[in-house]
Amino acid sequence: MLVLSVMSLVGAASAQPPARFYFVGDGTIDLYNAHFGEHLVVRYRSDDGQYDPDALARINRFFRSRNDGKSAPVSLRLIELIAFVQDRYRPERLTLVSGYRSPEFNQALRAGGRRVAQASLHTEGLAADLQPQGLDLRRLWLELRPLELGGAGLYEADGFIHLDTGRPRFWEAATSGVEKNLSAGNARVFARTDFDRYGDVQNAVVRLHDVTELPIRVDRTARIGNQTLRIVPDGSELAVDGDCWVIRTAVDRYAFRVATPLAPPVQRAPIRLRTCAPRVGATPREILTNPVELLR
Repeated sequence: MLVLSVMSLVGAASAQPPARFYFVGDGTIDLYNAHFGEHLVVRYRSDDGQYDPDALARINRFFRSRNDGKSAPVSLRLIELIAFVQDRYRPERLTLVSGYRSPEFNQALRAGGRRVAQASLHTEGLAADLQPQGLDLRRLWLELRPLELGGAGLYEADGFIHLDTGRPRFWEAATSGVEKNLSAGNARVFARTDFDRYGDVQNAVVRLHDVTELPIRVDRTARIGNQTLRIVPDGSELAVDGDCWVIRTAVDRYAFRVATPLAPPVQRAPIRLRTCAPRVGATPREILTNPVELLR
């Protein structure tokens, strides 16, 4: 009887699909909105690992820009990151102070003297400012730092913590450097894939973020480990200049799709995109995604 019980538990555990991101919650998110007085409890991911489009639409609406009500897709990676923090640290209440910001609202904040970045990840649905009631903010921030789950900013005086899905980096209000416009000239451009784990990277979507100056030229092949991948535009039509795709005009998203069938490496490795000359501003020669690995 004991053996059957143990086997049942093992079977139940193995029935759970492997997480597509390194940091995930339990599939449910529970948030309050500081500006609209709303409370959202929604299950966004089912037991079989599928994301619910209706639930994601509700989350997008909840995260809407607070001055003009505009909304945009919130990154799945960010949703899972917030759910991870909520499940791991269990605040009494988690309040969204700032979610998506329309570019117009973000510019209005800057014009009004607020300390917000010109190329804020809030405008791309990649960042959230959160008030975790019942938790020590500094202790939470210090515990998040070694996890390197993305950007984590501590704003003790204002009572919130900033989380984003950019490169791992950590700051406090006095050291944020937003007034220096550090993203100018594509200096901080980075890339993110739609997931962290894949059985095959073919059709994986790679998006460029913090693009602040155009044109930007991207080689039509990328690398992962010692393997070469072909990438094609995902959505927008792009010009071709020799071996490179050329992004000349601003669009809602700068995205490519992997067109080569290939299992990712067992050990985590980023997809490496190469840019082409001539490069504007501080555009780097290579743009790395988050590390990806094989979906087991």
